[in-house]
Amino acid sequence: MRTQSWLARKNHLIQNNKDIFLVLTHKAIKIRYKSQILGYFWSLLNPLLFTLIYYFIFSVIMKVKIENYPAFLVCGLFPWQWIGNSIGVSPGIFAGNASLIKKVNFPRNILVQVNVAQDAFHFLLTIPVICITLLLYGIFPSINYLWGIPLLAGIQFIFLYCISLFISTINLFFRDTENLIRFFLMFSMYMTPVMYSADMIPAKYKGLIVLNPFAPLIINWRSLLMEGSISFVYVGVLLGYCVVFWMISHYVYRKLSPKFAEVL
Repeated sequence: MRTQSWLARKNHLIQNNKDIFLVLTHKAIKIRYKSQILGYFWSLLNPLLFTLIYYFIFSVIMKVKIENYPAFLVCGLFPWQWIGNSIGVSPGIFAGNASLIKKVNFPRNILVQVNVAQDAFHFLLTIPVICITLLLYGIFPSINYLWGIPLLAGIQFIFLYCISLFISTINLFFRDTENLIRFFLMFSMYMTPVMYSADMIPAKYKGLIVLNPFAPLIINWRSLLMEGSISFVYVGVLLGYCVVFWMISHYVYRKLSPKFAEVL
């Protein structure tokens, strides 16, 4: 009887947290696009504009020899936009929801999940734009999209959730974190094969690419979207990072979350 009662309470708690997540995610998405007829297109403008700029710099001026370079850029910049958006706002997630955290008793990490989920939703809406760009260069969608996109999107969701949870928690106690994240994202983008191919990295440094957790993600997205294939070695690397970051972020969150009310 006790076991059944415990399971019932556990199931009720899971369902309750699920409902909170869905309600908050729906609200966040609604607010993001509310009263913005061109809201979706404005958010597409950023990666498309950078595609044009990088194409002009690297292809026209520097004469980088990468076939179908605009399509190549789009397949890297759109997944990176999800990374940049989720991590970029993560320092202010808990700080910006102080009133909700103080008034309502619920798992605070759901706020982080909601932030990553709305960016994931937006990224999935950009897939048709990516496909249209690829078609312009004679690259047709692959049947492997059906399982590859959910696989990589799921891994990226967990990956970004763990990083964002760690950052949003730490920022409440070390407010300089917000400034450091800006430099971190800028540095990470140039160290990740977003604007250039991984094949351009000198052979003696290629083994170090797995030390950058974003690199296997971007490489796999580009490989899937342009070639219809995925490196399961890189998938394994990403899953390893997810496990490590999950343990670290949740340890820090459990240790510091009881003190949230004191610093908010």
